[in-house]
This record gives sequence, C-alpha cells and structure tokens, in this order.
Amino acid sequence: MQIWFAAHSVIAYIVIFILLTYVYNQVFRVNQKLPIGKEIVLYIMMALGSGMLLIFQHDKLPIIQCLLVAVGLMLLVRVRYFMEARQRRKASAAAKRP
Repeated sequence: MQIWFAAHSVIAYIVIFILLTYVYNQVFRVNQKLPIGKEIVLYIMMALGSGMLLIFQHDKLPIIQCLLVAVGLMLLVRVRYFMEARQRRKASAAAKRP
C-alpha cells in the first residue's frame, strides 16, 4: 500500500486531505459555525498540513493508515453510542408498560 501511494502522489494527497477533514469535523469542530473567512483560512491550513503529511507518507511513515485507524475508531464510537441510545429507548418503553 505504501508503494502504491508513493507512486500516486495526487491520490495520496486527496486521501490524506479527506481523512484529515473528516477527523477535524468529527472531533475538533465546535458546534458553532465559523465565519466564512475563518473557514477558508482553516481549510487552506489543512491543505498545507496535508502537504506536510504527504511528505511524511513518502518518507515511509504510515500516515494514511493511521488516519484510517482514527476514522475507524470514530465510527466504532458512533455505533456504540447508537446501540446505547437504542437500549435506553427500549428500557424506557418497557418501563412505561404496565
């Protein structure tokens, strides 16, 4: 996988940027919307950061794999919250029945 991403730099950059954006939006984003100027600056900085991470990826560090693990763990937490909420709804529905 490392070799393939090293041969296809543009695809590696796009994958890194998408994963980085997802991680930011799910973990670090506050509930309030930022003004459009700050939003543009933020995404420009993330694009520059993705370029730095691409350099690390070419130096044989598993950047894409680490981001995939982070996204997988976030999805696992979401599934767990969904299952807990479903169990709470079932328990409250069962408690309301006579």
